[in-house]
Order: sequence, then structure tokens, then C-alpha cells
Amino acid sequence: MLLHSNDLKDGQPIPPRFAFGRLADDAPMALSDNLSPHLSWTDAPAGTRSFVVLCMDPDVPSVADDVNQEGKRLPVDLPRVDFCHWAMVNVPPSVTELATGACCDGVTPGGKRQPPGPAGSRQGLNDYTSFMAGDPDMAGDYFGYDGPCPPWNDERLHHYTFTIYALDVEQLELAERFNGHDVVKAIDGHVLAKASLTGSYTLNPALR
Repeated sequence: MLLHSNDLKDGQPIPPRFAFGRLADDAPMALSDNLSPHLSWTDAPAGTRSFVVLCMDPDVPSVADDVNQEGKRLPVDLPRVDFCHWAMVNVPPSVTELATGACCDGVTPGGKRQPPGPAGSRQGLNDYTSFMAGDPDMAGDYFGYDGPCPPWNDERLHHYTFTIYALDVEQLELAERFNGHDVVKAIDGHVLAKASLTGSYTLNPALR
């Protein structure tokens, strides 16, 4: 399989319009356009019955105590975990392209309840659901795509891998409130092929 994007270039920085947060002149960060990027894929194998779309950041600090705290820094060697930015399943095999902004257009405080997507598909919770849980203005269930917003005091450049999986099943059996980590487990043994591209993003001015 091959994965292409008109908006993202493999190995290159992600433009801020596809991010949840951007640099600001008068603050460490501000909310951004948060558009879901264009993606298109080809050469799915015979027997493909559905697609899965995942976006993961493997560079998220495992401990959030010092995240975005004045006078604190997150060193490069701090242990890291995967943060899911997008989990969409049961995408019909006839769908091989997602237009710019087709699945997200802007930040929704409290999260999107019914994010747009291809007919028949399902979108899970991304990890802003847990990250925003302590913020009274932003807490909620974040379904669908929400883009990069790495800690502005992080000394590590973050990477965001978009992956399309071709599966041998039409639907994945997942609970109503599933997330990307559930999807990783559910697709085990059902992947016929996959294709990925990775972009980078930072809100640390020293890394730009």
C-alpha cells in the first residue's frame, strides 16, 4: 500500500493549521485551526474489507506533572508513551481518500460527540479525553481527530505517525467508548497491509 497527503510530507514538520495548538506572540501557545489532513491511499490488497486510520505520537511524557509549567522543562530522556490523536475504524473499502478538513475543522472545547467521517465508519476517543480531564473549560469526550499540541516546555521534538491499515474484516468489535489503544489490540491478526507517513511538530521555540 501507498499513503499520500497533499497536506503532509513524510519526515517534515506538520503545518500549524493541522494542529490543535500553535505558537502565539503573547503566550506559550494558542488554539489552532485543527484541520484533519488530506490522506489518500492506493494498492490495497485483494480481500480488503475495511480500513482503519490511526494517528499516534510516541513522544508524549509518561508523567505529566511538569507539562506546560513555567520554570520546568521536560528533558529528552524522560520516559515516553503513545498518545492517540485519531482512531477511525470500519472505513468501507470503497473509500480511499479523506479531504482536508473532512473529519475535523477547528477545536471543540469539551470534544466532538459525532465527528464527521465516511458513511459506516466509527471514530473512537483520542487521548485528549484523559489529558483535558482536569481542565473545567476543556474537559469532555474527544472523539475523532484532534491534532498536535505537544508541551511547550518539552525538549524533545514530537512525531506523529498517520497509518492506514487494510483489514480482512468488515467491522471491528469494539465498545462504544473505544480508543486508539483498543484498536491496536483489535486489529491484531487482521492486517493485510499498511502504509504510514510521519510528520513532526513542536511548540518549543528553541526546537524550531
